Amino acid sequence: MMDLVIPDKVHDESRQGEALVLEPVAGKNNGRKLYIESYGCAMNFSDSEIVASILAEQGFETTADHNVADVIFINTCSIRENAEQRVRNRLKEFTVAKVKNPGLVVGVLGCMAERLKSKFLEEEKLVDVVVGPDAYRNLPELIDQVDSGQKAVNVLLSREETYADISPVRLNSNGINAFVSIMRGCDNMCSFCVVPFTRGRERSRDPQSIVAECTDLFNKGYREVTLLGQNVDSYKWGPHPALSKGEGSAIPNADLGAEEVRSKGEDLGEAEKAVTNFANLLEMVALINPDLRVRFSTSHPKDITDDVLYTINKYENICNYIHLPVQSGNSRILEMMNRTYDRDWYINRIDAIRRIIPDCAVSTDMITGFCSETDEEHNDSVTMMDYVKYDFAYMFKYSERPGTLAAKRYADDIPEEVKQQRLQQIVAKQQEYSFYRMQARIGKVEKVLIEGYSKKSDKDYCGRSDQNAMVIFPVDESYKPGQYVNVLIERTTSATLIGKVV
Repeated sequence: MMDLVIPDKVHDESRQGEALVLEPVAGKNNGRKLYIESYGCAMNFSDSEIVASILAEQGFETTADHNVADVIFINTCSIRENAEQRVRNRLKEFTVAKVKNPGLVVGVLGCMAERLKSKFLEEEKLVDVVVGPDAYRNLPELIDQVDSGQKAVNVLLSREETYADISPVRLNSNGINAFVSIMRGCDNMCSFCVVPFTRGRERSRDPQSIVAECTDLFNKGYREVTLLGQNVDSYKWGPHPALSKGEGSAIPNADLGAEEVRSKGEDLGEAEKAVTNFANLLEMVALINPDLRVRFSTSHPKDITDDVLYTINKYENICNYIHLPVQSGNSRILEMMNRTYDRDWYINRIDAIRRIIPDCAVSTDMITGFCSETDEEHNDSVTMMDYVKYDFAYMFKYSERPGTLAAKRYADDIPEEVKQQRLQQIVAKQQEYSFYRMQARIGKVEKVLIEGYSKKSDKDYCGRSDQNAMVIFPVDESYKPGQYVNVLIERTTSATLIGKVV
């Protein structure tokens, strides 16, 4: 199964627990070393870059060895149970290090911080600092608080924080690909997901700051940006504050949406017409330079519009690849998941992608064994895979997450062995279709952005195709990482294209 998730960068298994290191800032070193490791999705790794930027300004120097650190942070994920267990095990290791170095500050950042603050601080007494995703600006003060002998916590969720003015330090970067966060939080209340509770209300960055960041990256030699958001299709920025927020949120105390503003008698008029949506933003970034490749993640089936698809088709440098999570192929299960679309709606969006962008690769997320799922309903997921023939897929068996709507409303009643059998079935099905999609590329010429040497050999380069497939080809001294080459595909595995430069 892991072979299939490599092409998509949403949740890169090879990076889990990665320690992030950057060059020291001349003249700013205060003598203290920061060790920071990250778990979870690309958004968490992007957040770690923001944290490193904030603390670098305070004179911290990063290290890859936690044994020499003065401050240790783990940037955490609450999406998967195994990620939480790994974090707990790491915290126990760091607690041992704290015995040797009583002045060591140990902190938990991100989604687990918000969800498990009392456990970490009071019950298990593993950490000194607990900081949620919207409070990273407060880190210097919180570290000072711990230095003075107190525990420190800030897990307040913000309705405004986007870190738009902070230029992230690019950590462990190849200097070619970069993640750019365009929004924070999520207004979708999928019943299996903790993100709305750990990352808060959806809010978008202003487009000018996004374009400026992408332009700066291009000028520094980067050639690919991935625009990140929990649901990029709902990106919205407008002159009226209400138009830069998500609408229809089920989160308590949410800001007013546009409909509510209208109901109060305010005339949005021209302001509403001036709203920048995701299709507009994609175009703005694509126009920076034809040599800047643009990707994005993640799309939501209820929000992806034909306008977005036509924009992708219009610009050659917007990659023909869409990650469109389906989660289940059955309408009743989708309703229980609170996905706000049904099987027919999802198929309609797939048909639109195939019609408007014929050569577009599509990947997905699929969950097996959700609460009360029958064999027939599981089979609807299998037939959905037969209909779409996904290029790649993230596939999981359902794992109940405390605090989610599903945990409160539904019994996790599918036996573990049944979940596993269903998972094995869809994994085998996806391997079949991944290989089918790869085989269809044989004999074609792919435009590849060289990212570096292959993991297996310094005699081969690797890079990604427009459709986000990994391509391996012999090193040619005429080309260097960061350049585009045309590669004739000669053979494939289920996850890799292999060819030669033409």
